[in-house]
Amino acid sequence: MDHEVRITLRLPADLHEWLVSEAKSARRSLNSEILHRLEAGRGSDSADDQSP
Repeated sequence: MDHEVRITLRLPADLHEWLVSEAKSARRSLNSEILHRLEAGRGSDSADDQSP
C-alpha cells in the first residue's frame, strides 16, 4: 500500500460483532480483517459492476 486513507465507517451492530469475532478467530485486528475481506472480494465481483 503506497498511500493510506483514514475513513469513518458506520456498520450495523450485528455486522460489527460478526467481523470482530471473525478477526479474533483469524488472529487479526478488525482493520486487518476488513482489509483482508475487501481485497479477497475485489476481483471476484467483476461481473457485478452496477451499484445496488
